[in-house]
Amino acid sequence: MGPCRGALHPLSLLVQAAALAVALAQGTLPAFLPCELQRHGLVNCDWLFLKSVPHFSAAAPRGNVTSLSLYSNRIHHLHDSDFVHLSSLRRLNLKWNCPPASLSPMHFPCHMTIEPHTFLAVPTLEELNLSYNSITTVPALPSSLVSLSLSRTNILVLDPANLAGLHSLRFLFLDGNCYYKNPCPQALQVAPGALLGLGNLTHLSLKYNNLTAVPRGLPPSLEYLLLSYNHIITLAPEDLANLTALRVLDVGGNCRRCDHARNPCMECPKGFPHLHPDTFSHLSHLEGLVLKDSSLYNLNPRWFHALGNLMVLDLSENFLYDCITKTTAFQGLTQLRRLNLSFNYHKKVSFAHLHLAPSFGSLLSLQQLDMHGIFFRSLSKTTLRSLVHLPMLQSLHLQMNFINQAQLSIFGAFPGLRYVDLSDNRISGAMELAAATGEVDGGERVRLPSGDLALGPPGTPSSEGFMPGCKTLNFTLDLSRNNLVTIQPEMFARLSRLQCLLLSRNSISQAVNGSQFMPLTSLQVLDLSHNKLDLYHGRSFTELPRLEALDLSYNSQPFSMQGVGHNLSFVAQLPALRYLSLAHNDIHSRVSQQLCSASLRALDFSGNALSRMWAEGDLYLRFFRGLRSLVRLDLSQNRLHTLLPRTLDNLPKSLRLLRLRDNYLAFFNWSSLVLLPRLEALDLAGNQLKALSNGSLPNGTQLQRLDLSSNSISFVASSFFALATRLRELNLSANALKTVEPSWFGSLAGTLKVLDVTGNPLHCACGAAFVDFLLEVQAAVPGLPGHVKCGSPGQLQGRSIFAQDLRLCLDEALSWDCFGLSLLTVALGLAVPMLHHLCGWDLWYCFHLCLAWLPRRGRRQGADALPYDAFVVFDKAQSAVADWVYNELRVRLEERRGRRALRLCLEERDWLPGKTLFENLWASVYSSRKMLFVLAHTDRVSGLLRASFLLAQQRLLEDRKDVVVLVILRPDAHRSRYVRLRQRLCRQSVLLWPHQPSGQRSFWAQLGTALTRDNQHFYNQNFCRGPTTA
Repeated sequence: MGPCRGALHPLSLLVQAAALAVALAQGTLPAFLPCELQRHGLVNCDWLFLKSVPHFSAAAPRGNVTSLSLYSNRIHHLHDSDFVHLSSLRRLNLKWNCPPASLSPMHFPCHMTIEPHTFLAVPTLEELNLSYNSITTVPALPSSLVSLSLSRTNILVLDPANLAGLHSLRFLFLDGNCYYKNPCPQALQVAPGALLGLGNLTHLSLKYNNLTAVPRGLPPSLEYLLLSYNHIITLAPEDLANLTALRVLDVGGNCRRCDHARNPCMECPKGFPHLHPDTFSHLSHLEGLVLKDSSLYNLNPRWFHALGNLMVLDLSENFLYDCITKTTAFQGLTQLRRLNLSFNYHKKVSFAHLHLAPSFGSLLSLQQLDMHGIFFRSLSKTTLRSLVHLPMLQSLHLQMNFINQAQLSIFGAFPGLRYVDLSDNRISGAMELAAATGEVDGGERVRLPSGDLALGPPGTPSSEGFMPGCKTLNFTLDLSRNNLVTIQPEMFARLSRLQCLLLSRNSISQAVNGSQFMPLTSLQVLDLSHNKLDLYHGRSFTELPRLEALDLSYNSQPFSMQGVGHNLSFVAQLPALRYLSLAHNDIHSRVSQQLCSASLRALDFSGNALSRMWAEGDLYLRFFRGLRSLVRLDLSQNRLHTLLPRTLDNLPKSLRLLRLRDNYLAFFNWSSLVLLPRLEALDLAGNQLKALSNGSLPNGTQLQRLDLSSNSISFVASSFFALATRLRELNLSANALKTVEPSWFGSLAGTLKVLDVTGNPLHCACGAAFVDFLLEVQAAVPGLPGHVKCGSPGQLQGRSIFAQDLRLCLDEALSWDCFGLSLLTVALGLAVPMLHHLCGWDLWYCFHLCLAWLPRRGRRQGADALPYDAFVVFDKAQSAVADWVYNELRVRLEERRGRRALRLCLEERDWLPGKTLFENLWASVYSSRKMLFVLAHTDRVSGLLRASFLLAQQRLLEDRKDVVVLVILRPDAHRSRYVRLRQRLCRQSVLLWPHQPSGQRSFWAQLGTALTRDNQHFYNQNFCRGPTTA
């Protein structure tokens, strides 16, 4: 680092700052640097590590800003003037700037300071989010505020003065201010009537606050009251008496069922919760009631008598396993649409049967019933008898119940049923007749291991964009993640109207021959992914005349069997098939030589081995050519190293989308795109392209989207994209580009809608042309202000391209420096003869004085070449030695020598945490001129002392430098042969601590000499000359 590095050039800074201001005034730079202006007046400043609120330029359209997001920065102080300039600001997000210590990832303490008029200066503010900030009081707020979030803060007291004047406030969120993740000395205290002055408040959330009672004096305007996961174990009519407008009430998790808890849980006291029969009697407008995780064993019918408008009822995670078989509580709930009874199981028990109470038949408006996690083993017509005549029932969730016998035909009797979820059970086949019709004692139970209770459905990858979903279909049955081994036609009796069947993640290993799905004449979507299907028969799935989408992905086991053939000719016999997935089957040989279909429009063939198939000469060259209507083709992850023109020529000419992601393509023949005349989207992301230099995109191509992200592209030829006049979206992110040149695009640049260049190591030199170009097309560049970053020079690596230091632009500064240097040269040329004439003798004396000083200075600079003069090695276990080193040696050599102070390397002070002991030891040895061994005795040396001595000997052998200096604190102790030999050869490098104080001054002088001079000068010439460099 040079001595003038970081020196300011004032004139240069002024000139370039003026240029920057002019550029901003002309609108060439993004208006809200370092933030990004998005749609609907939103300025996004998230995750920019800002330490203060940015004050945008006066030239920016600050009056148009309606939303400002400062989420997850480091703003700890808010000033009165921070938001004054944003005259139209309506929404402000300050979440996660100064979180409480217990919520901080590193548990660092923090305190946010808000000055009194910070928010009062914004009279238009309607929405304010201060969640996850360490504030202890409610700041002064404008009367225009409509929504206020103070969740996960340190506010523990609410009184009328805190929220006075907020007459427009409708939404107030105060969640998580006192719970296990944000501990507090006392529960949240809401003074009686503290919220009564908020006459328009409709939504109040006080979850996770250790409340023991419903706050008194709540405003009667409340429509949503959320009090879940507190400690309110008693509810009486007077608690909710004045809340007659209430529409949603959540009091779940106040008396918890801890055997199913996913976080710290306090057991519900015996005999609680206590809900008075008339608790909800005043809530005639209630539409949603949450009583989940409340340790309920029974349902009192009187709770629901006044709830004639109730539409959603959540009773999950209770102990209602017996109650739901005989309760009458549902008889009056004729408007109920959604009922959740999940995880109402008996601990460690699985029931043989489940018979729902007759009162379920009164739920005439019920649309969705969720009963997963109740644990019963048999599903028959008696199980759901009470639901058969519900005209509105559309969705039934029965997953995770350990069902091993299921009579699926019962769902044919439900006229309006649209979705049945039986996933994550143990169904292995069709229910036997005896099991389907016979009565089994409902009290029969099987003990279950407690570990099974926490099982959840794993994620299921899907062929996004290629396989359609089932949400718009009339009837869907989900049997994924069961134990099915074979498919039998009788399983689907009376299910002819089924349109979507999901059988993924089973163990189906049979050879499908066209008879397995005979009853399903209306089936349109079939998911058989993650199985072991054997595609041997040519008539597979031909019994499904309306089948439009077939997912056979992740059925790789049969294709991995050596010598077994696979028949894909069935594709040609499915007249309605439009979507097919054969992904991730490792298909590589012994398959049909050609796929044929007149209807197929999308094929996912990713995750196979086309590289091996196309390497077999012309055998599979026309594999896709028979798909005459194919529009979308995914060939990702097929281990392709090359893609020859004749290969592209044999792809369907109807293709509009071609994916070649995550292959090994290092070369692509761009001119061959003319062989696909209708291609509109090409995805080459994740390959190994290094340059776009072989030709250019051909003239007349219909390409509109091109994805070249995650390659290694470092060079693009001039006019490479210019001829692709229809190109609108170009992704060049995550490459190795150091610049973005307008010559690549020609006239196309102005028509691009998306130009993604994030993740490239752009070279931010002075006058870089790419900055001007990106400013011209900034509307098309996503994340331009904050996510397009520099890769070089090193000072700017990882920073925004607009954050470069003006001091690095030295064009103007360099000219002034050269002018100053020439002026100084002329002045010296005139001054030296004059000074020689006037005071020659004085100059001669000063010259020789400096000359005498130079060798010493040169030696000192040579010493400065290494960071330390000496690495001090001693046994830390010997307290007397350690005390002498820290309080005597260090003080003498570092603090009391003045300008001649030495730089010592000490283990406990100078070693870097995070490095291994050997890395620190190695660095210390080779970063020090000498190694000073402080010893109390010399007969036993081990551990760090021994390792250090061995490294010193290694340095002697490698560098031919003797760097050892020994200090022996007990001269009377026995001396090893090495010490005696060293005293004879190099006496000045072995120092003995004197017994008498009068000799200590001489000792320190000798030690200073030994540490500052080369040991070669100390060797006794009668015995040796010391180490040589020969």
